[in-house]
Amino acid sequence: MVQAQTLTDAQLRRCLKWCQMRRHSTRDITIFYVSYYAGLRAKEIAALTICDVYDEQGSVREQFVLDAIQTKGAKTRTVWINTKLRRQLELYGSTLRFTDASRALFQSQKGGAFSANTMTQLFLNIYRAAGFENASSHSGRRTFITELASKGVSVRVLAELAGHSSIQTTQRYIDVNPQQMSAAVELL
Repeated sequence: MVQAQTLTDAQLRRCLKWCQMRRHSTRDITIFYVSYYAGLRAKEIAALTICDVYDEQGSVREQFVLDAIQTKGAKTRTVWINTKLRRQLELYGSTLRFTDASRALFQSQKGGAFSANTMTQLFLNIYRAAGFENASSHSGRRTFITELASKGVSVRVLAELAGHSSIQTTQRYIDVNPQQMSAAVELL
């Protein structure tokens, strides 16, 4: 099975630029950020509700818990929100109505919640339009794990962030590139 493409900074910017031109640009950029900055799967992003991410006052939480039903492995896990994702979620929150906090965080064009499949299709549409044939809904997640690994985050922490039971699974997500190899030998 072919793994999803890991994206470079330039490719990430290209995807975000494409998202800015879309009809639902704030929503699509926020979805893209959740994939890249939190490492969530399409299924997990589709399953998010407003109250998962925002508190009763409409403020973005520091972290939130995905219930077992929302995850692939059917086990709960904590999702941490960094500063960049927080800012985007604050912007997105300004477009939401908080009357029903149990409603899906991301609404499709038809007004209902995304399914895992329609969320996957959204990612594929964005990546194809941006010119990436090997990118998929897992590309943001894979880039999240690879980037953190290249910054020295231990594989054990990565496994927790990704919700993997085994560090071997996490290690398969990590791409190695020439820049990392060059930096590694310079450590001596």
